[in-house]
Amino acid sequence: QVQLAESGGGSVQSGGSLTLSCAASGTFYSGHCLGYIRRAPGKERELVAYVESDGITKYGDEVKGRFTISRDNAKNTVTLQMDSLKPEDTAMYYCATSFDCGWLLQANVAKWGQGTQVTVSS
Repeated sequence: QVQLAESGGGSVQSGGSLTLSCAASGTFYSGHCLGYIRRAPGKERELVAYVESDGITKYGDEVKGRFTISRDNAKNTVTLQMDSLKPEDTAMYYCATSFDCGWLLQANVAKWGQGTQVTVSS
């Protein structure tokens, strides 16, 4: 099975920055998609960003221009740099992986980490 070890997160004031990191291990295949999804209380899960093995990235509309995702294929890690954070970014963030980036939000297809809380105060 794939294991996803997450780190980072925490609390910050509006306009601040945080960095999330995730290391994949176990049966993880380096050609698979890596990314982050989030879920805020009372809201649906949404894509934050993903990065394919060849470096192609995609961002959710709400984080474009503020967040940057990157991966290290040699170490099987993914990093999400979050800048200019807003209170509406407050959510549980989950590292996610799947054979296809289009499936990252599907619980029965993708593998998610345990999640890390990000809280942004105004």
